[in-house]
Amino acid sequence: MLFKNQEQIIKNGKNTEFKEIRKDVLDILTSAINAVDAYNVVKSRINDKKIIFESKIFNVSDYKNIYLIGFGKASIGMAHAVYDSVPIKKGAIITNEIKETGKKSCLTTLFGSHPIPSQKNIDATDKLIDIVDKCRKNDLLIVLISGGGSALLCKPRINLYDLQKVTNLLLKSGANIKEINTIRKHLSFIKGGQLAKFAKCTVISLIISDIVKDPKEFIASGPTYPDSTTFIEAQDILNKYKLWMKIPSSIRKIINEGINGKIRETPKKDDPTFNNVFNLIVANNEMACIAAEEKAEELGYKTMLLTTNLDGDAKERGSYLVEKALDYQTYAKKMIFISGGETTVKIKGKGKGGRNQEMVLSSVKKIANNKFVFSSFATDGIDGTSNAAGAIADSFTFERAKENNIDPNIFLTENNSFEFFKKLKDYFNTGPTGTNVMDIQLLIKLR
Repeated sequence: MLFKNQEQIIKNGKNTEFKEIRKDVLDILTSAINAVDAYNVVKSRINDKKIIFESKIFNVSDYKNIYLIGFGKASIGMAHAVYDSVPIKKGAIITNEIKETGKKSCLTTLFGSHPIPSQKNIDATDKLIDIVDKCRKNDLLIVLISGGGSALLCKPRINLYDLQKVTNLLLKSGANIKEINTIRKHLSFIKGGQLAKFAKCTVISLIISDIVKDPKEFIASGPTYPDSTTFIEAQDILNKYKLWMKIPSSIRKIINEGINGKIRETPKKDDPTFNNVFNLIVANNEMACIAAEEKAEELGYKTMLLTTNLDGDAKERGSYLVEKALDYQTYAKKMIFISGGETTVKIKGKGKGGRNQEMVLSSVKKIANNKFVFSSFATDGIDGTSNAAGAIADSFTFERAKENNIDPNIFLTENNSFEFFKKLKDYFNTGPTGTNVMDIQLLIKLR
């Protein structure tokens, strides 16, 4: 069972109809997660010791030795899929999973912190680089990349304290993930295509995308992909969010030296390094949303997949989705609007929560006078600073809040969405799911 508090979420429905809809929401989200299971999506790309890579097939028997490294929230499942299919001489992964799901010989599982990096991340990264250094011309290096990799794979040009400070400032600024990762690339020795330069062999990167539109150069800060961003852009982003004079001086020094040519730019697409480097997306948000749509149809819903590229401010996007549903004319008894992507939250309060819970909280009043059920779910199982994976609200949530003397506006102002949904017992509790393809929203309109 994916949702540990499934019975409670269903029980919170005001009547039989809403209890059934809530159960459907959980079933649909479960189907979405199953579709992007880290083990299965990688295993599907390996057949008879051949790695199927778009129009190209790599026969692993063509290589003398095969090494593996991985980093991100889906590392364990991805690595096990490779180990069950390919003879790996040596491998290591970095994850933030608390519990290891089984062991494989010659695979070292290392643990780091996320989203703020720690010394554990740096030490673990050094061990991965040791494996890359072993690779020779006739070897193959398989790199497993998934969301969270930007923090977990960490070899900074600055000291750890300064890296932690700038990371914290960026996460609270409202900057999107592309902007944040542009900064990360230029403060690192291995992000932005620089990891590929360590490898003297063929490199195959299998990637689970956690960024809108699957830009390979930004997923986990694109360690094996050419980088189009520059030191100047990094400076512009810091100025845009008024952080240039708030960041440690060591960071300003690195960026200025890069702008002035004293530090080499990240490798670009014309760099010969990438002649033997191949990057493949094996799972993304679209796959999860399509699976959600198929399950909803099976359950008798009329469906509409609105977008898999949802971004922008969480509160604004929540209002947008509700307005979209209100304006849509349908005679269907049960209509479901599905969307996916990743929004942002500009932190102004001191509460606990995340973009998914904030989005749902912002809609509580809007859906109060309509027959709606609205949920938003982080596919990695962790939403923001909370231990929830998202939240669910329906037409009666505002009424239940008033009965409990809870004002949604106060919690929204304080960015305290988790405490709001905790009081109503309407937050999703899954724990880490072992995958990460951003978020999924389900908005159900009943006749």
